[in-house]
Amino acid sequence: MDDVTERLGGPGEWDDQVEQVPSISVSVVVDNTSDMLSSRPSHVASELQVLAAAGMTNMTGQGLCSAHHGLSLLVSARLEGATRTVLFDAGPDPYAIQRNAVRMGLDVAEIDAVVLSHGHFDHSEGLLQVVESVRASGGRTPLPLHHHPDVFTRRAVRVASGALVPLQEVPSADALRASGYALVPSSEKEEILGGVFCLSGEVPRRSFERGLETQVRLTASGEWEPDPLVMDERFMVAHIEGKGLAIVTGCSHAGVVNVCHHARELFPGTPLYALIGGLHLVYPNEDLIEATIAELKTFDFSVIVPGHCTGWRAMHAFVREFGEDVVDPMAVGTTVSL
Repeated sequence: MDDVTERLGGPGEWDDQVEQVPSISVSVVVDNTSDMLSSRPSHVASELQVLAAAGMTNMTGQGLCSAHHGLSLLVSARLEGATRTVLFDAGPDPYAIQRNAVRMGLDVAEIDAVVLSHGHFDHSEGLLQVVESVRASGGRTPLPLHHHPDVFTRRAVRVASGALVPLQEVPSADALRASGYALVPSSEKEEILGGVFCLSGEVPRRSFERGLETQVRLTASGEWEPDPLVMDERFMVAHIEGKGLAIVTGCSHAGVVNVCHHARELFPGTPLYALIGGLHLVYPNEDLIEATIAELKTFDFSVIVPGHCTGWRAMHAFVREFGEDVVDPMAVGTTVSL
């Protein structure tokens, strides 16, 4: 790899004048939704377009991407003479990410670092497959994995009946290291890949948003306690020349309004241009959809790509309130170019 102020292995010194990049692309490797045939705005390539560009000549079931409850985004920043690529989350299982990356024609050897946005299985269970695929493709090893120290917390959700349903555990730190990752734990804001991308620290909770009220975590004493704030969730940003910040978020358990306010705090004076990822406006947060939209209008986003846990009610409301010129619902196999 060439040297582009490279600090691949660990946290960088924070600087709100981080490197501006000419453009980024976001390939949706895993998402809840498959929608191959809907028309897309000019900055989004549909799954059909992506698969055709990757060499698909016959449309078959085996040749299509597979939708799963989860998220994985391959985010690449184009620099002069170089590309820097982060895999943001890894989906809910090895099958989804391996199948879809192959069909989309993605070169996993180009992955410079991986980010785990927070400690939920639908973002973490493809991690071991990712590093195996990167190694087999001759890519970077050990592969930096940026995460909050608390992503390994044991969690469960309380369903309507009152019963607790445990969540699948994130692969252990030992398993991740043994597989080929170099773990980079941090609860603070940090630059990665020489400041091409930046990760938030813990997001301040100041708005009306409630987090994930149904979640509990296992304490050291073996007791379950409420864990609505999901403080281990972080978001990623890139600064696109002449446009502003692109925010990439996993589930926005901090509340997407809090996420946007914090992004503005981290980069004062820089406009917010794009919002991409899960907004968690499903149960038990469906009553917050209208208030959330009202607040998001104040940020004047040019592009919103809601996906994963946003929910169909919120999707409909976003399209209605922001219009199709701004909102394009996320779907697996698509690529967003900004």
